[in-house]
Amino acid sequence: MLSEAIILAGGKAERLGDAAGGRPKSLVEVAGRPLAAYQVGRLARVGVERVIISCAAGTGALFEAELGDLGAEIVVAEEPERLGRGGGIKFAARSRTSTGDVFALNGDELVDVDFVALVGRHTERGGLATITVARPKSQFGLVDVDDTDVVRGFQEAGRVPYWVNCGNYVLSAEAIERFPEVGDHESTTFPELAAEGALHAHRHEGLWLTVNTPKELRVASEHVAAHPEWLA
Repeated sequence: MLSEAIILAGGKAERLGDAAGGRPKSLVEVAGRPLAAYQVGRLARVGVERVIISCAAGTGALFEAELGDLGAEIVVAEEPERLGRGGGIKFAARSRTSTGDVFALNGDELVDVDFVALVGRHTERGGLATITVARPKSQFGLVDVDDTDVVRGFQEAGRVPYWVNCGNYVLSAEAIERFPEVGDHESTTFPELAAEGALHAHRHEGLWLTVNTPKELRVASEHVAAHPEWLA
């Protein structure tokens, strides 16, 4: 198992408004616990010993205080300026003490990716990077319409029929070296790796909840309340 992880936590929670309570997005409380704490706890339970938090300048002490007792060493990497997601990962990677592969993930989502299976997939395929992909739930219900335009029934919303990057990666040192200093790796490095056949996917069929709006925050809180194993 990998010993280190990088968590992107530079978001400002602007769309959450007052529901954020003035906190960085990754520290907004879900069922009484900071959002990023769920990811740190899950990483620690599979043996990750050191988690590097890529965060905005001036917020590092808050992340240390909020996440420091979850079973992994917390190291903060305060960005001197907004570096974008790819730049944030590359900047945080300079604080690593190990070499080789590393987890990288978003700190503002509730997701139950199987980290052991993700690493296994990465090792099996031998690429430079492996991304977790998921099929999110559609926000729309389905209408069954026959060839004569008669409505035959309705179905609850299902999952979309395509795969989406849900922001949980295993990255090699070589992949990180190719990340931009400033900017988004998903529009630069990942397409390059894909063109080379060096980027692989791990399919995730489980939970993936983004937390960008007050409604999504409420859904995430209700999920945790209904599944107390998340609080273990």
